[in-house]
Amino acid sequence: MARVTIRFKDALYERLIVGARAADTNVADYVRNILDRYEGMDAGGYHGRFDELHATNIQVFAILAAYISARHPDLLARGTADARALLLERGLIDPVEERS
Repeated sequence: MARVTIRFKDALYERLIVGARAADTNVADYVRNILDRYEGMDAGGYHGRFDELHATNIQVFAILAAYISARHPDLLARGTADARALLLERGLIDPVEERS
């Protein structure tokens, strides 16, 4: 098994100790468990929960967009343009694709 040495700030290490105690394990096993969940090894872990949240948000926004487009199409167009500008500003839309 490979070994990695990591230095933690004292406050973070204290949180890890508290978490390990609450999970009735040692700090090394606790950190391994966190990394397994974060890296997607645990289907119900970090990524799995965010996938569920993203799916729910997409459904809610789709329903909201359908409702608004039926009542105020101009408002939907403005909201879509604002959303695109925010996504572009945060680097979540490729500027080259945005121009096409």
